[in-house]
Amino acid sequence: MPRFAPLLAVLLAAPPAAGQALDLPIATFVLDNGLRVVVAPNPLVPTVAVGIHYDVGSAVETPGRTGFAHLFEHMMFEGTENVGKAEHFAIVEEAGGVCNGATGPDHTEYWQSLPRNALELALWLEADRMTGLALTPENFENQRAAVLQERQENIDNRPYYPSFLRITELAYGDFFPYAHPVIGEAADVAAMPFDETREFFRRHYVPRNAVLVVAGDVEPAEARTLAEKYFGAIPPGDPPPFSLPAWTPPAGERTETMVDPLAPLPAFHVAWHVPPYRSPASYALDLLAVWLTDGETAPAYRDLVKQRGLLQQLELWLDERRGPDLFSAWAVVAPGHDGPEARAALDEWIARVAADGIPEAALARAKNRRRARFLESIRSNLRLANELARYWLYYGDPRLLLGELEQWDAVTADDVRHAAATWLRPDNRVVLDVVPAAPPAPPPATPGATNPPDEPLAPEPPAGEDDAEPVTELP
Repeated sequence: MPRFAPLLAVLLAAPPAAGQALDLPIATFVLDNGLRVVVAPNPLVPTVAVGIHYDVGSAVETPGRTGFAHLFEHMMFEGTENVGKAEHFAIVEEAGGVCNGATGPDHTEYWQSLPRNALELALWLEADRMTGLALTPENFENQRAAVLQERQENIDNRPYYPSFLRITELAYGDFFPYAHPVIGEAADVAAMPFDETREFFRRHYVPRNAVLVVAGDVEPAEARTLAEKYFGAIPPGDPPPFSLPAWTPPAGERTETMVDPLAPLPAFHVAWHVPPYRSPASYALDLLAVWLTDGETAPAYRDLVKQRGLLQQLELWLDERRGPDLFSAWAVVAPGHDGPEARAALDEWIARVAADGIPEAALARAKNRRRARFLESIRSNLRLANELARYWLYYGDPRLLLGELEQWDAVTADDVRHAAATWLRPDNRVVLDVVPAAPPAPPPATPGATNPPDEPLAPEPPAGEDDAEPVTELP
């Protein structure tokens, strides 16, 4: 079989012209047990990425059982009959690779990136834990404690991070699949029964509920032979189909104020209800977010952060959910200003686009920037592998990924105006103001003495342009 053109050479040396789909060689097939397999050959360097995505995420959880999907992701690294506790990481690292996993509302993924000669090792490791995971009370309790510590360290004890959970809860309200946090409520995780782990594993971690992806220095025929060898004999299972209930967001703007004792400055979230990702409006809203805030020369960012100094940080994005989606704004307010004042200035930009649209030259720049970001998102074997698997799970065809540039290129200035006017309305959003805790009261005056007033505590200065980390990272 002839060797395919290298992936990175295609992306970097000869990127497709505007309006054209990517011409990347991918092969797909389905094993007899229902396992979907996608292969993306790239012989440029002797490495491979192996990923497996399961069609289960936190959206399947029920009240009182939040955090189970994420906790189970931890359990998948607790060993099998053949691999000891936490040895999965050590085996991959010893082979010269890296590995990890992640849980979201709509799926759970596991991946390895390794040298070419470790391809069979990665496939064996994934097949081994699909069939022989060590589901023991001891492992379960270890990972329950790890998840509770993870939540405390990464969310509860970090400024602003709890607000990202709260805005999602406010936005989705009674739509439980997306309203609760992926990491779970601490009380639910603490009370989670071990007995349910085996049933969860039996229902969801089966070939018929998974997509296996191999990207890198491998030919489709070889990948198919190896997939059959390691996964072909595993029973298919009978997983429940991924489904979300119908839901209509409540009408009218909803607002709330949240006190964050760790926050050095006020901040705010805005979340507008929009259709699921990859709906026609998604591409227009995506370009609007890029134009307004992506980069220091983006007009809304330049106006509100650089010129008027109302904000220290401003970001707009689509959440990219499989079901009802959100167009989200996050802003940290500059000293001397408050959330309502700064938000009113952002609203002016949104209203201007809804009324007048976006200039043609600005739309062209936004498309170029979005195009560059997309190509960057799939430039490595691992990134491409994860996106291909996600597209097969979510949309039924991994090749849809290759046509995304066409979708953005087809957006017109009027499409952007119409999307903003239709979806970015005040009565179609939720607002969360985040305010620092009030400073402590001054100590009582000493009789006969004059106590000078305390100097107010100055917030930490914003990170400079040369600093490695932003002022506030998104969770």
